[in-house]
Amino acid sequence: MSSNNNNAAAAVIAFASGAVIGAAAALLLTPASGREIRCKLSDLGETASEKMKRLAREAKFKVTSKTKSADYEYDGGDAWI
Repeated sequence: MSSNNNNAAAAVIAFASGAVIGAAAALLLTPASGREIRCKLSDLGETASEKMKRLAREAKFKVTSKTKSADYEYDGGDAWI
């Protein structure tokens, strides 16, 4: 089960990293002055790091166990009420 969780987290991180690399390549290949490119890249770096942190938190939340213990499992008794 944990290998599936690790695979899902790795897929999310790989997708986000690919998106960031693609955006940076698009910025570098556009015709613009060096100053404009540096400003765009610094802005991209700031927003990318914030986005990666947010995506990492979301991925961690999705792959962690939702219950801390097995106290709430139904054991086949008559009723809970």
